[in-house]
Amino acid sequence: MPSIPHVDIESLDHFDQVIAAGATSMAGWRVQSVDLSGRTSVLLHLSPMGSLFLGCPLEETAAVWIRDGGGLIFPAIPALPFDPYRGTLYAAEELYAGLSGGYEATPDAQIYAWSRQHDEKGDTSRTLAAALHDHSIADALHELPEGKPWIGVMGGHGIARASPTYKSAVLLGRTLARIGLTVATGGGPGAMEAANLGSSLASYDDAAVEAALTALAAVPSFRPSIASWAMAGLAVRRDFPGEGGVSIPTWFYGHEPPNVFATSIAKYFSNALREDVLLSRARGGIIYLPGAAGTVQEIFQAVTPNFYGDPATQIPMILVDVEHWTSRLPVWPLLQSLANDRPMAASLHLVDTIEEAAKLVTR
Repeated sequence: MPSIPHVDIESLDHFDQVIAAGATSMAGWRVQSVDLSGRTSVLLHLSPMGSLFLGCPLEETAAVWIRDGGGLIFPAIPALPFDPYRGTLYAAEELYAGLSGGYEATPDAQIYAWSRQHDEKGDTSRTLAAALHDHSIADALHELPEGKPWIGVMGGHGIARASPTYKSAVLLGRTLARIGLTVATGGGPGAMEAANLGSSLASYDDAAVEAALTALAAVPSFRPSIASWAMAGLAVRRDFPGEGGVSIPTWFYGHEPPNVFATSIAKYFSNALREDVLLSRARGGIIYLPGAAGTVQEIFQAVTPNFYGDPATQIPMILVDVEHWTSRLPVWPLLQSLANDRPMAASLHLVDTIEEAAKLVTR
C-alpha cells in the first residue's frame, strides 16, 4: 500500500494554497495553530480521515465533521503565555517583544514566570502544555535545513562581554561560520552569546568585530539589567546583520536570558531534552570553552555515547584552555582515564587556542 504524503500546514495562506491546488482529502495533513473558523465550507468538502489539527480554532460544524470522519483535533489550551502547537522556532524579536517596558514585560519573562508556577503546582494540564510545546519545538528544529554540519560551542554564561575570553569565542564563532559550519550553542549569555555573535559577523572584517565588541562592552553583563543587556545586543545586531546560527536555551535556567544573535532559537522547558537535542545534533564536534558546572555536565553528557560507541560513531570533543581543564576544573585527567584503551581516545582533544580548536572539527 502506498504511503500517504504528509502535509504540514502552519499558516492560513498555506492552507489556501493547498486547497487551490485541488485537494480533495485531508489525509496526511498536520495543521498547527491555524485559525480555520472562516473556512468551514471548504473543510466540509474534504475527507477528514487521517488528518491532525493542533490548536486550530474551528467552528463546531467543522469540528464535528473532522472528528466523525476520522480526523484528530487537539484543542487550544487556554490561559497560556505561549502557543504549545507552534510550528516554527523562536526569533529574538519575538522573545523580547515589549522590551522597552522592561524585561518583565517580554514573552520570555512571562513564559519563565508561568514555568515557575507550573513547577510549584504540579498541575497535569500545565505539564501537558509544556510537553506539547517542547514536542513542537523539536519538530520545528528537525525541519531546519541539513546542509551545514552543526558544531556545538559550550562555555560559561558568566563571561563578560569586555573580556578576552569573550572576544576569543566571537572569533571562534566567526571562524567556524566562515568554513561553512553551523554554530550551535546553549543560547545563553557569555561564551554562548559570543559564539552566536561571531557566526553573525562571518562576512565582516576585524574592524567591524572591534566595533561590535566596543558597543557591547558598555553593558558587559545581563546583571543587573537584562533589558539593558538585550537592548545593547539588539542594537549591535541591527548594525551588523548576519546569520547567527542556532541556539537551544531553556526556561529551566530562567536566570540566563537568551542571547539575541542566534538566527534560530529553539527554546525548551525541559533542560534534559534540550541538552540531548543539542549534543546529538552537533555531529561535527563540540568545542568546550571555560565554564563551570553546566559546562562540565555537558562534557560528560557527550562523553557517554563516545565511551560506549565504536570508531564510526565518535564525535570530536575539543576542550579549550589547558590550565582551566587541568587545574581549575581538572576534567581532563578523568576524561583521559575513561578513554584509556577505548575508541573514545581519538575523539578527545585539549588545546589552548581557538585556531587549534577550529582545525579539529569535522566538516
